[in-house]
Amino acid sequence: MRPIRALLAGTATAGLLLLTACTTDAPTEQPPAAETSATEEEPAESGAESEWFVQEDYDRELAQRDVEPEGPADQPWLQAIEPEYVDTADLASEGGDKTLCFSNASVSNPWRVTGWITMQQQVEVLKEEGVIGEFRVSDAADDDNKQISDIQAFVEAGDCDAIIVSPSTTATLTPAVEAACESGKPVIVFDRGVNTDCMVTFIHPIGGYAYGAVGAEFLVENLDPGSTVLALRILPGVDVLEHRWAAADKVFSESDIDVVGVEFTGGDGAKIKDLVTQHLQRGEIDGIWMDAGDGAVAAVEAFEDAGQPYPVFVGEDEMSFLRKWDETGMTAIGNVYSNFQWRTPILAAQKIWAGEEVPSEWVLPQEPVVQDDLAEFLEANADMPSLHYAKFGGEDLPGYPEAWTDR
Repeated sequence: MRPIRALLAGTATAGLLLLTACTTDAPTEQPPAAETSATEEEPAESGAESEWFVQEDYDRELAQRDVEPEGPADQPWLQAIEPEYVDTADLASEGGDKTLCFSNASVSNPWRVTGWITMQQQVEVLKEEGVIGEFRVSDAADDDNKQISDIQAFVEAGDCDAIIVSPSTTATLTPAVEAACESGKPVIVFDRGVNTDCMVTFIHPIGGYAYGAVGAEFLVENLDPGSTVLALRILPGVDVLEHRWAAADKVFSESDIDVVGVEFTGGDGAKIKDLVTQHLQRGEIDGIWMDAGDGAVAAVEAFEDAGQPYPVFVGEDEMSFLRKWDETGMTAIGNVYSNFQWRTPILAAQKIWAGEEVPSEWVLPQEPVVQDDLAEFLEANADMPSLHYAKFGGEDLPGYPEAWTDR
């Protein structure tokens, strides 16, 4: 059994919880106080010196970036990095037309909307094959209490053949997931994590440490010593976001980069633009690091409005940013919290019903978009809307492309 720990949570980008976060009117050198949900306390501090940073997990994730995943090369949503398989023979269930229940944290940001479309299309495939009869879904709208009630309702109904959970927050949802496990039904957790290992499988990309380090390393490699960087974060208290910043903070602290500000934005484009503008009024900004790509274009536009040179930029694989990157020719990287992971829980349920082995911790590959493959992703997603994510992994599904273009 793998050790119980605060497992990864998602979001990108990259899956990311867009709760309201407060900030001071003027930029500050340290993260300002922020509101927290009624169900999860804000940590005392963030970064590499905080309770969120675990050296062992950091080292593992950075090492996993170089591990060749097992599984089909053309189906990254079925690949796994260093898997340890669990026997599901005792969970096998004969017959088709299964009832699959899904408790979703929300579809409150473009990353989650893109993934949700992909998940539904994968479900349609299994409905056509007679594997799934009913796909029962609850959306918690980023409300911990509602999601707890949603999961409890699935358990009490007693007719879910498997329960998938994408938790809104980590600690608060743990008891609800444990209760689902105690029901005897197979439980699958993905994207964000919880503080238990009772589920059959926990599905996620490599994780927040890898995400944060990739962007920070890119800035260190592409900026001169003494260059200034502004870090833009969504909100505190969500493990995957805290891990992203903790990894970046560690990389920056071991370099000659000067982090001149760490700002919480709530993922709001107008706030992002205003904060960047205020920092530019105080001095030059050579690089931008973001813990999620929402609002990246607004940050770029702040430099344009100020007549300042484009910074070296860490964005995400959202199409609006990839197109802005191509248009401006700036030095940039599109970080990735693999959106194709939304297919994996559906396929995991199918495997469990068939009594097939699945990884107990199903770690998916997580590779950024770099300059050399920018043109490829722009061409492949030419007809996709601005808020679409390039590495969504739905090109072989029957609803492609209309299900994503007509959202």
